Amino acid sequence: MTPLQTAPEWTAAAPAIILAVTGLALLLIDTIDPDTSSNGLLAGLSTLGSLAAGGVAGWFLTQGTGMESSGGAITLYGDALVIDGMSLFFTLIFTSVAAMVSVASYDYLAGRRYQGEFYSLVMFAATGMTLMAMSNSLATVFVSLELASLPSYALVAFLKKNRGSIEAGLKYFLIGALSSAVFAFGISLVYAVTGTLLLPEIAANLSVSSDLVGVLGLGVLMIAGGFAFKTASVPFHFWAPEAYEGAPAPVSAFLSSASKAAGFAVAFRVFTVAFPLGPVTSLNGGGVDWSLLFAVLAVVTMTLGNFAAATQENVKRMLAYSSIGHAGYALIGLAAITTDGGAANGHVLGASMAHLLVYGFMNTGAFLFIAMVEKWGLGRTFADYNGIASKAPIAATAMTVFMFSLAGLPPFGGFLSKYFLFLSAIESGFWWLAAVGAVNSALSLFYYSRVVKAMWIEEPSEPLEIGSQPVGLYVAVIFAAVGTVLLLPGFRPVIETAQTVAAALF
Repeated sequence: MTPLQTAPEWTAAAPAIILAVTGLALLLIDTIDPDTSSNGLLAGLSTLGSLAAGGVAGWFLTQGTGMESSGGAITLYGDALVIDGMSLFFTLIFTSVAAMVSVASYDYLAGRRYQGEFYSLVMFAATGMTLMAMSNSLATVFVSLELASLPSYALVAFLKKNRGSIEAGLKYFLIGALSSAVFAFGISLVYAVTGTLLLPEIAANLSVSSDLVGVLGLGVLMIAGGFAFKTASVPFHFWAPEAYEGAPAPVSAFLSSASKAAGFAVAFRVFTVAFPLGPVTSLNGGGVDWSLLFAVLAVVTMTLGNFAAATQENVKRMLAYSSIGHAGYALIGLAAITTDGGAANGHVLGASMAHLLVYGFMNTGAFLFIAMVEKWGLGRTFADYNGIASKAPIAATAMTVFMFSLAGLPPFGGFLSKYFLFLSAIESGFWWLAAVGAVNSALSLFYYSRVVKAMWIEEPSEPLEIGSQPVGLYVAVIFAAVGTVLLLPGFRPVIETAQTVAAALF
């Protein structure tokens, strides 16, 4: 018996409800005592809400809620939301990242104003991301996308007296508004052709769209553009380095990990459920081969991201371009889908989901280490990292784990996630896509190792003083490092779960 067989159906959305209620509770506390200096209470409540939502999602997932073994997906509110294995899997990513960011922000926000607003914005953004993973209608997709985006704009510009933060927030907002308009126009075109916004009904009505296949193709292209913005994929990537560099480091961690995963969660569902490759490519008057589109995007995104990262001298900006490269790897999950792929389609999509889970730990940890360095008052260039290991060996060891895992080296979680992703692409017949990914992964070792070399080998140009030891940041960084390492021996259940829930989409 699954947890929901004896409970009202709306409880299936419990993870999103818990996150939303936590955000409202944080606002209530801030309203009652707007000058509160109880950072521990705010950070603790935000962390507790994230862990509770993640715990519920994990419990549902292990009990088979929304899966074929327990009666299939659960739909709510006129089928606008769907709770299945994929939505629960991605919810684990969002809540894990939100919890780590909340813990780290305890130190990062110490002495700053508007702490209650900060934590509530993180919770509301996480709520939007969770609803994105549950969306079964293009209308719900758009609304949840905006719910995730609007708090993110404010979070990027949170440092009100920092010109870089304000400029990054403004650029992010303007480009985000443009992409939302393009995305909404694409939705309207799809609705004009199919007469519905529900994803399964769009697929069912594709047969009547033969006379308007050009309009449908344009709508699909615009929707793909909206997702490319959210995932920081080329050519909609140019906001990411500016936003990640100017934003507070915990916010950069949140956006580059959780927000990116949310974009992929929606893209995976929309393109596999609403626009199944077989029917879409066989339309009279010319098909819409979105698999080819994503293959091109994957190659260009991973290549540009890695080459740009290799030329950076600013560590935070390097990680920003690195996150663009990892978006290219994740795009393989859509690029390697074929019309006759069968089980292979579920394998490659599941491998991409598993990589996003591992990426959530190692990338979040890397940005939180940068937050720690910022807290110490050190610079942002590679030279500023010289000799950190001599003063903070535990934190430097964690950062080394993140760098080598992002590069795909054993014995860390990033090695197996990339291995299964490239192997699944080869099984689907896209060996060249796996080859490009492997070459780019080898290139990334160059700039990731520069960080390790600076921390452990290079001597600082002047005496290094790192000041206090921020407890919250240390806890979050160590937790991310432990998760990254443990995901290697524990990767088998992760990849099996991801591929099982992905196969249910086909």
